[in-house]
Amino acid sequence: MLMPVSSAPAFRSMNAAYHSVFSPQRLSVGLVVPIQSYPDQPVPSMEDHLERVQLAEELGFAAVWLRDVPFSVPAFGDAGQLFDPFVYLGALASVTRTIALGVASVVLPLRHPLHVAKAAASADQLSNGRLLLGIASGDRPEEFPAMSRSFESRGEQFRESYEYLRAVAQTRPRHTNAYGNLDGSLDLLPKPVAGQLPLLVTGSSQQNPNWIARNGDGWMTYPRPSAHQARLIDDYRDEIRAAGLVDKPVMEPLYIDLARDAEESATPIHLGYRMGVNRLRDYLETRRSIGVNHVALNLRFNRADTEPTLRRVADHVLSDFC
Repeated sequence: MLMPVSSAPAFRSMNAAYHSVFSPQRLSVGLVVPIQSYPDQPVPSMEDHLERVQLAEELGFAAVWLRDVPFSVPAFGDAGQLFDPFVYLGALASVTRTIALGVASVVLPLRHPLHVAKAAASADQLSNGRLLLGIASGDRPEEFPAMSRSFESRGEQFRESYEYLRAVAQTRPRHTNAYGNLDGSLDLLPKPVAGQLPLLVTGSSQQNPNWIARNGDGWMTYPRPSAHQARLIDDYRDEIRAAGLVDKPVMEPLYIDLARDAEESATPIHLGYRMGVNRLRDYLETRRSIGVNHVALNLRFNRADTEPTLRRVADHVLSDFC
């Protein structure tokens, strides 16, 4: 059975972001970047993008999350924050001080893991341990031939990239797979702040549940009806306990359209809801009760002005969850 959040063992000690965002005793709330509405087009304006992240930090949101979208794919219909996530992490690290900086998620098969490890450890160091790195196998098949990669074998590529990432966090590693031969004569610098990057597996990433429970430092999963989500979280944590490991966090994204009426009932939208702020608080309380540790709000379909929406969430929600 799912262990009550209040009695779950503490998560392992990692970097500052992992500690501040994830706790068995609570649910924290973050935001997906860009922090703006762009419901009718794939490309955001990125207007006031740095100032809005700074406002999110000032208001007490726990994290901001970037996405890895190499190409604007018509079938996908969302170009994300436009900027390369690792370049953007550097910019955000320079204009913020406490908010966690997450990537949800880097598509491992489309990048060499050496470059991912170098960029991620650099961002982690430059932000004083504020990096959270989601990892994924990729879900946009159009991008793979553009980089001479096989979409069908992305699950195997994901595992080998993960293994390389773990290896190069060690001193003078020895490791060989399809991505290269590390013979112990080389050392990748800098190292992550905590000696290891917090790697959060997204969805299934073409892996079985046992692999995800054993190898990830947390699980990112899409929102589902509460009973179904509770069963999946129960299964995930059963796998962790069966492996004799310390408990690990669960997070999910949520698209919201915050209604003017605080009591407006929830109406489904793409991967989320239109609802009043009181119903959002109820939703988050339910998520907390089934073991979700972090929810990242996405304002792409939000009809109200962005800054007032952030302030309403901060005033009526964050005190209960962050």
